[in-house]
Amino acid sequence: MNQARKIHRAWLVAVGAFVALVGAAGFRAAPGVLIDPLHAEFGWSRGTISAAVSINLLLYGLISPFAAALMERLGMRRVVTGALLLVAMGSGFTVFMTASWQLLLCWGVLVGTGTGSMALAFVATVTGRWFVRHRGLVSGVLTAAGAAGQLVFLPLVAALATTHGWRPASLVIAGVAVAVVPVTVVLLRDDPSDVGTTALGAETGEPKPAVTRGSGLRALGALRDAARSRVFWLLAGGFAICGASTNGLVGTHFVPAAHDHGMPPTMAASLLAVVGLFDVAGTVFSGWLTDRVDPRWLLGMYYVLRGVSLVLLPHLFAPTTEPPMWAFIVFYGLDWVATVPPTVALCRERFGPSGPIVFGWVFASHQVGASLAAVGAGLIRDHTGSYNLAWYLAGTLCVLAAMMSVAIPSRGVGTQARNIVLTRRA
Repeated sequence: MNQARKIHRAWLVAVGAFVALVGAAGFRAAPGVLIDPLHAEFGWSRGTISAAVSINLLLYGLISPFAAALMERLGMRRVVTGALLLVAMGSGFTVFMTASWQLLLCWGVLVGTGTGSMALAFVATVTGRWFVRHRGLVSGVLTAAGAAGQLVFLPLVAALATTHGWRPASLVIAGVAVAVVPVTVVLLRDDPSDVGTTALGAETGEPKPAVTRGSGLRALGALRDAARSRVFWLLAGGFAICGASTNGLVGTHFVPAAHDHGMPPTMAASLLAVVGLFDVAGTVFSGWLTDRVDPRWLLGMYYVLRGVSLVLLPHLFAPTTEPPMWAFIVFYGLDWVATVPPTVALCRERFGPSGPIVFGWVFASHQVGASLAAVGAGLIRDHTGSYNLAWYLAGTLCVLAAMMSVAIPSRGVGTQARNIVLTRRA
C-alpha cells in the first residue's frame, strides 16, 4: 500500500492522455503516405487531395480552443472519447468513397474535428490541472506523443499502402483509434478534486470551480481578452509559421517530394518516422529546458535552426539516403515540435488561468498556417513540377518567426513562472 501511494494519480492521467494522443496520431501519419495512391486510383490532383488535408489541419486548430472550453464543462474523458470515435469514423468511411467531396468530408471534417478535440490545448489542460511540479517536462512528453504515434504508424501505413492498398491502412488507423478508448476511459480523470487529491507539487487543494458560461462563450471571451495583448499576436504569428513549416509542409509533402527524386515511398515514410523518433527526444528535452530557460529565446533558436534546415533540404533529396539527408532527419526531428513547451509556458505565464484556452487559439493559428502550407505546396508542385519554392519560402518565414519570438517583451520569466504555477484555472 505504501509503495502504491508513492505513485501520484497525475502520472496515471498523463499516461491516459499519452495513449489517447498516440491513438489519434495514426491519421496524422496517413496523408503524406496516401497522396500518391489516391492520385493513382482516382486521378484526383495533388491540389485536391491536399485540400482535404488543409481542411483537416484548419479544423484541427480551430476546434482546439472550443474543445478546451468544452473540457471544462463536460470533462476531458467525455470529450476525448468522442474525439477518438470521430477519428475512427472519418478514417474508416474513406474505404467507401467514390468522389473527392467524400474525401473532404472524411479526412477534412470528421478527422479534423476529432483530432482537433485532442490537439495541444488538451496537453495544456492536462498539465494545467494535474501538474505544478514537472509541468514543462510533462508538456514535452505529451507533445511528443504525436511524434511517437507517427513513429509507430508511418512505416505500418506505408507498408500496408504499398503491399495491400490504401484501404487496409485506413481501416487499421480506425481500429487503433477505437482500441485506445477503454484505456483513456479508465485512466483519465477531469480534475484532482474528483479523486480526492491535489495537483502534483501543489501544497493545498482547491475546489473545482463552477463553469458559469457556455463553452463557446468561454473560448471567445478568452480570445477577446488575449487579443488585446501584443504578446498574443506575436505568439500566434510565430506559431502560424511553425505550423506551415511542420505539419503543413514536411508532414504532408515530404514523402511525395522525396518520391519525385526517385526515393521509394516506403523509404521516405521511414525517414519521416525517424523524424518522429528524434522529435520525442527533442520535445522532452525542450520541456526540460523550458523549466529552466527563458522560453522566448528557446523559440527564437528553434525557428532559426529550422529555417536553415529547410532551405538546405531541396539539395539533399536523392534516390537513396545519403549522410547529409540523415543529418537533416536527425536535426529536424529534434526541432520538429520543440516549440510547443515554451509556447505553452508563455501562454500560461502571460494569461494565467485562461492559458490553456488562449493556447488553443494560438494553436489555431498554427493550424491556419499548416492548412495554407498544405494546399499551397500542393499547388506549387502542380504548377512548377517541383516543391523547391515551398521549401525556400518556409525557411525564410522561420527566420521571421524567430524575430517575432524574441520580440515578446520580457517579464521576469523565472519569477513569473514560479508565481504562475500556484495559479489554478478559473
